Amino acid sequence: MADVEMTDGDETLAPIKILIDELRNDDCQQRLKSVRRLMTISTALGPERTREELVPYLNEMAAEMEDEDEVLLAMAEELGNLIEHVGGKDHAHVLLVPLETLCAMEEALVRDKAVESLNKVAEVLPNAEESFVPLLRRLATGDYNSTRIAAAPLFSTVYKRVDSSKTEMRQMFSQLCKDDIPMVRKAACSALGGFAQVLQAAHLNAELIPLFAKLAHDDQDSVRIVAVDNCVTLGKILPSDKTQQLVFPVIRQLQQDKSWRVRYMVADHFCELCDTVPKEVVESEMTPALVKFLKDTEAEVRTAAAFKVTGFCSKISVELGLQHIMPCVRDLAVDSSQHVRAALASVIMGLAPVMGKNNTIEQLLPLFLSLLKDDHHEARLNIICKLDSVNRVIGVECLAQSLLPAIIELAEDKQWRVRLAIIEHIPLLASQMGVKFFEERLSKMCITWLADSVYTIREAATENLKKLTEVFGVEWAGVNVVPPVLDMCTHSNYLYRMTAVTSLAVLGEGLKGMLPAVLAAVKDPVPNCRFNACKAIQVLVPQLEPSVLDGTVRPALHALSSDDDPEVKFFAAKALNSCMQVAGAWHEEEEGVREEE
Repeated sequence: MADVEMTDGDETLAPIKILIDELRNDDCQQRLKSVRRLMTISTALGPERTREELVPYLNEMAAEMEDEDEVLLAMAEELGNLIEHVGGKDHAHVLLVPLETLCAMEEALVRDKAVESLNKVAEVLPNAEESFVPLLRRLATGDYNSTRIAAAPLFSTVYKRVDSSKTEMRQMFSQLCKDDIPMVRKAACSALGGFAQVLQAAHLNAELIPLFAKLAHDDQDSVRIVAVDNCVTLGKILPSDKTQQLVFPVIRQLQQDKSWRVRYMVADHFCELCDTVPKEVVESEMTPALVKFLKDTEAEVRTAAAFKVTGFCSKISVELGLQHIMPCVRDLAVDSSQHVRAALASVIMGLAPVMGKNNTIEQLLPLFLSLLKDDHHEARLNIICKLDSVNRVIGVECLAQSLLPAIIELAEDKQWRVRLAIIEHIPLLASQMGVKFFEERLSKMCITWLADSVYTIREAATENLKKLTEVFGVEWAGVNVVPPVLDMCTHSNYLYRMTAVTSLAVLGEGLKGMLPAVLAAVKDPVPNCRFNACKAIQVLVPQLEPSVLDGTVRPALHALSSDDDPEVKFFAAKALNSCMQVAGAWHEEEEGVREEE
């Protein structure tokens, strides 16, 4: 067994010896920790000893510890980072041995990470023909399924770095595509797109396209699912006429697949597949296909298709969308699956710019209203989050007449996330509606949220008031926001008082008349209210006159310095420190004025 010995002159490497010893520790976590430090170990040992001692040692570890997946996963990752530590690209081939061992592991995560590291090594090898192709041959023709699975993703990296082995590599890849084991064929199908990108056009058309077509007709749906990705990749590589001739028939066949998983994958990649064919083909053939997906018997397929409605409608004419897609959209808005309705709600608002103002008002507004009142909170939430895209198309007046009543109703929704989404969109609605309209319909609601039972809503409501002040100005806030907030400062419920004081702190800059309420909160019987009052004072300090600061604020804070609650004392001390800093600034300013005089 290879071992890493420390010589007598290696006293300075004692910590490294401990790490090396821990590679054999019975405790898995200690071994994992040591493997994570392989770069440190190899740096201390130097390139020569790393190549001759450490790497063979790691190979034996990999062969003996087949059940330690976590350690092997870390090892597979770290080996890919040791290229410079073994002496650079001229010696990187020594890393192939332990990585080949790791490629034989049954655990997919270990195998995939080993393949990733092998690709890193392959990129820098000066002579891949001699050092890497034999490894690839052993993996691709090995008796174990795991090695053949690991071989597939390596072809695209190695092929472009060899000359005389290109024909053999294409033959090996062909054998993987025809393998008896479905998992091997799936791996080959997954790697086919990457391999296609490095092949010459003649070999691509003559050899790889037939393999792609065969895999797309595989009797295992797990293989056919992967073929969908290849349709997109090949569609980008091949000229338009070749795509229509060689790839589109496969797309058409996969659209009608008997397996819902394959149909789901096609629906999920639908817009990308549309990009591989001309617009006339999209309108003539892809439109009926999407309609079928939107009416599919499986809810998962309808959900995937619903996500693509807006993206697809932007690729076809408005008339075609109204004629074929909109009837399906109306059905999806009342679909039995809540996931389908939620998926539609996340994209339907984006149809407004595509369809135009008149069609939005006639065709889409009723659906928006239906989804705003949906039983499933996620559907309601998704509609609210995209309100601005509709507002830009139909205008604020139409939005107010049609959707605003439903929005106001959702302001009291039982799901707090829906209420939160409404709050987050209030500043945008306010800026678009104007002061007068906002005061009539939404102003009171913004104050009501400060008394919500959920802290997150109260916090968002406070921030909302600050944003509204930025939109409408300080004077507006002084008349419409500050008075009701000051009233809440004397509420019998301490949560309301605490929220009100926090709001005053957030609103603080530029607003007057808030100090008395904050100073009253300093004497509140509840500690949370007192330390929030200290926070508010800290915000207000820069706006206060020196006489007010010395006459009322400092005495109040000094009184809290001996408070029974530690948090109150802490924030009182912070507020006093702010007072001292402000006072110091005033003093420096006065001194400067005197000197000038």
